[in-house]
Amino acid sequence: MKLKFKNVEGSITAPKGYQAAGVFCDIKRLGTGKGSQKGKKRDLALIVSEVPATVAGMFTTNQVCAAPVKVCLERMKKGVARAVVVNSGNANACTGKQGMTDAREMVAFTEQALALPKGSVLVGSTGRIGVVMPMDNVRAGILEAGVYLGSTPEHSANAVEAIMTSDTKPKQIAIEFRLGAQTVRMGGMCKGAGMIQPGMSPTGVRPATLPHGGLHATMLGFITTDAAIDPKLLQTALNQAVAHSFNRITVDGDMSTNDTVLVLANGLACNPELKAESPGLAVFQNALTYVCLELAKMIVRDGEGVHRVVTVRVQGAKTVQDADAAARAVANSALVKTSWHGGDPNWGRIIDAIGYSAAKVVEEKVDIGYSAPGGKKILWSLRRGQPTHATFKELCQAVSPNEFELHIRLNLGEAGAVMYAADLTEKYVDFNKGDVTDPTTLGG
Repeated sequence: MKLKFKNVEGSITAPKGYQAAGVFCDIKRLGTGKGSQKGKKRDLALIVSEVPATVAGMFTTNQVCAAPVKVCLERMKKGVARAVVVNSGNANACTGKQGMTDAREMVAFTEQALALPKGSVLVGSTGRIGVVMPMDNVRAGILEAGVYLGSTPEHSANAVEAIMTSDTKPKQIAIEFRLGAQTVRMGGMCKGAGMIQPGMSPTGVRPATLPHGGLHATMLGFITTDAAIDPKLLQTALNQAVAHSFNRITVDGDMSTNDTVLVLANGLACNPELKAESPGLAVFQNALTYVCLELAKMIVRDGEGVHRVVTVRVQGAKTVQDADAAARAVANSALVKTSWHGGDPNWGRIIDAIGYSAAKVVEEKVDIGYSAPGGKKILWSLRRGQPTHATFKELCQAVSPNEFELHIRLNLGEAGAVMYAADLTEKYVDFNKGDVTDPTTLGG
């Protein structure tokens, strides 16, 4: 289906009936670690729908999950929400009973401050693990954010800033499209730069095989739309969209305790509610997948210390699970990632990673090649397990751009998989190693 989306301003406030705000309330506390050195960067955000909105979510499958994730899972059962409160600077993870108390207070206090029904607010957090939330600061931030709520692009930009941690760029998008006779909008924002290889499910429980993906930021994503859609279909649509976007990225192979994606759909576009038989359902699915994938790619491009972004495409595997295993092995190999950073087309490291993956591999059938993003012309470095006549200079040119595609063909079946990956640089190591004698250098 041809995509017919128009980009618009405003991110999460672009759809009808949404307001947002972002304020600084010193959650991390200035001078206490990475992120706090940015000064008075906003660190608490509110997203509010004027009317009750259908909600769907995807959550980390890390067996150690943060209190905000647990609270969201409790509240998702209602299927309806009015607002989301999000903080950066503190993950509220591994904080025991106090952490659960604080997460529940965050949603309850937001409901009270905004005069919203009980059970109608969701919560997200990102930052350092194992630190108790400074609730006096949080309460003050919620009150202030409530005062500054608005629906302009500036309001959404402030909310985006408030959820950033090691991010260097804001990540936001908004599109407009048609559902029958009605114009519908969808907006999204996300954060993430390190601790990135999400593997989310609707329940936070790790299934044997995630849809179109394996088991694996904090990455947080929030999407708003004024479309009207059946609650179960919204969750199904989000499952599919995340499977092809956030669950297909990796910066460093680490799954966070806090990964969360939430979608609110308030129906104010006044389209006939999308049902299973609705002709517009495919359009909505494409729009949601597009928004999620664009946001996911922004995360990889802004990964900590990232210099090159590589799309790893595996084809010809016996099963989807095999294709996924091979793609993740290559995308997360430290040796492969460092060679990408150095501009070295080292196919030996690539085939080694394929070989130790859980995928069925026959050495004599493996092809490895490179192309420009979306390019159809592939320069093969390996065909049927043997080096080609491509020169080293040609191969180096193929991997010299900041973005390129790596093509792997196992030639054993029809299954495929894709991963959006990053290189591994000295900057990543410097950023994350910190200096224990200087607390301001320590990250989450």
